[in-house]
Amino acid sequence: MSTAHHDNTGTAPDDPRLPDSDDTIVVFTDLNCSFAHVAVHRLHETRRRLGLEGRIWFDLRAFPLELFNREVNARPGVDSEIAVLGAVEPDAGWRLWQGPDWTYPVTMLPALESVEAAKAQGWAASEQLDRALRRAFWAEGRCISLRHVILDVARGTGAVDVDLLATALDTGSARAAVMAQYEAAREDRVVCSPHVFLRDGTNSANPGIKAHWIGGDFGVGYPFIDDDRPEVYEELLTHAAKLAESATAGG
Repeated sequence: MSTAHHDNTGTAPDDPRLPDSDDTIVVFTDLNCSFAHVAVHRLHETRRRLGLEGRIWFDLRAFPLELFNREVNARPGVDSEIAVLGAVEPDAGWRLWQGPDWTYPVTMLPALESVEAAKAQGWAASEQLDRALRRAFWAEGRCISLRHVILDVARGTGAVDVDLLATALDTGSARAAVMAQYEAAREDRVVCSPHVFLRDGTNSANPGIKAHWIGGDFGVGYPFIDDDRPEVYEELLTHAAKLAESATAGG
């Protein structure tokens, strides 16, 4: 797992990794990445605590591990992370998979596409669908590869027009955007899931957490957390708020 870092060098305003506006934070992530589950939970909770809801938004972009690795995150690797990351951020919601192996998700692409498609309904719809899909997988053991599960999760948010989302999924209207995000992330331009970017190029890969694997790589060994600095999230959100305020004052 990548070491967290901040770096605002080597970026330009038209860099495809960056948000389109100062009041938005881009989060490259996969839905079945445990480190991303921690990061998204901390982003939401820190934003709420700082009183920045409605002022700073999260642009959840796809970092599809199955395309990078040519396979979906294997269950043994995911299971090995739950006890470790669950102890880091227990309130995010965790549970070992309870269903038969053949009901385990084989792809995250439809769910990632749904998060992208929901942006047409506003940032809040996309954010809430993303968070609900994470909880559906990590805490409830639901197969979010399936269309009907995605739509049921969307319905439960109360923030998503499910008919519009269904049409978007059925027509593939957000698919090109997901693939463009994958292309933007390739060749280590995005280091890992999660990787956060601010408008001025400030970015942090796996924010606040340094980790390494013991006993083998993903799926064989288990992660060990060398360092955890959750205060990084306050730093990122506070900086984003300052960027947004400066843009408003100068506008």
